[in-house]
Amino acid sequence: MDKPNPRDDDALLTPSEVAAMFRVNPKTVTRWARAGKISAIRTLGGHRRFRASEIRSFLEQVEEGHAL
Repeated sequence: MDKPNPRDDDALLTPSEVAAMFRVNPKTVTRWARAGKISAIRTLGGHRRFRASEIRSFLEQVEEGHAL
């Protein structure tokens, strides 16, 4: 049985990793999640994680000027 690749589209990103992609503060990423612009998954410890595939599509929208 093959192990899933940790770099595929189901990978989970931290707020800091997402912030680096958008060149914003990690708190801004948290605000976007609270506002519903991006969806977050909560860990058992209450930390937010974001699906890489969703973040990539959101980044494309932002680069095209359709989001934020």
